[in-house]
Amino acid sequence: MDSETSAFEVDAAFTRTNLKGSQIESSYAGALSFMRRKYTKDLSGVDVAVTGVPFDLSVSNRPGTRFGPEAIRKASAQHSWGPVWPWRFDPFDTLATIDFGDCAFDWGAPGDIPACIEQHIARIIANGASSLVLGGDHFTTYPTLKAFAAKYGPIGLVQFDAHRDVEPDEGGRIDHGSMFNYAVREGLIDPARTIQVGIRTCFEGEETYGMKVVYADEVHTSSATGIANMIKERVGDGPSYLTFDIDCLDPSTAPGTGTPVPGGLTSYQALAIIRELKGLDFLGMDVVEVSPPFDHAEMTSNAAAMVAIELLCLKAWAKGAR
Repeated sequence: MDSETSAFEVDAAFTRTNLKGSQIESSYAGALSFMRRKYTKDLSGVDVAVTGVPFDLSVSNRPGTRFGPEAIRKASAQHSWGPVWPWRFDPFDTLATIDFGDCAFDWGAPGDIPACIEQHIARIIANGASSLVLGGDHFTTYPTLKAFAAKYGPIGLVQFDAHRDVEPDEGGRIDHGSMFNYAVREGLIDPARTIQVGIRTCFEGEETYGMKVVYADEVHTSSATGIANMIKERVGDGPSYLTFDIDCLDPSTAPGTGTPVPGGLTSYQALAIIRELKGLDFLGMDVVEVSPPFDHAEMTSNAAAMVAIELLCLKAWAKGAR
């Protein structure tokens, strides 16, 4: 019994000393950091800082995404033991990755929250790390992009989503349906290097703002490689950001989200496309709009955790993992 149990560790989120590598820990117990990474505010030597933004004050339909980061962390525990299929490597053998905890803000002062998020991400960037944000609703991507644009200027954007989130708005509202309109107008993203994938909603005017839009029906009739090549051609070699709204997936795959739209991607389609994005330079990434109160059997949080893991595999591959 002693030799058998000694192979297992407990609470690696607090006890691990090396930021790299994986170890076996029961999926149903222990401190639930993302993928059992070390909880720390020390960014020294960190390649990727995973951080939660538990915010859902900008939703237009069902709330609950403030519980998203917690649920994604919990779902990740069952995947945190070694090589990732079909990459066949452990991204944490290559990437020094931490769980940076959650962004803190005063829910009673909603007007101050965007600046809190921006400063939180800016701290990660200033220390030379990439960020992987666990949302939270999709508005959180806007202050995150502000932090990146402050350092790098306009960047490319790859957006997986059911909605374009470019609704016209001149009033500066905190709304998860208009923030990419702001991002274009404020020069945070380069529309010529922006692509929106999986879209299956429309709005008055249908203005593209110079972005490329790939609707869900085109994804369904194309191969993963074909869609990925379209993304790579659009984004090019420059610095970019990838945002994944979980409602890009069909509600049969991801029911736990605020504004589900039937006809979306399967988890296989989304993951297969992501795997083909090797070579793109993603400064930061996020997975947003997971709303656990509307989930079933952790389907949505599990899918979100897997998307996040695939994004880390992309970063590891870019750093030489094979």
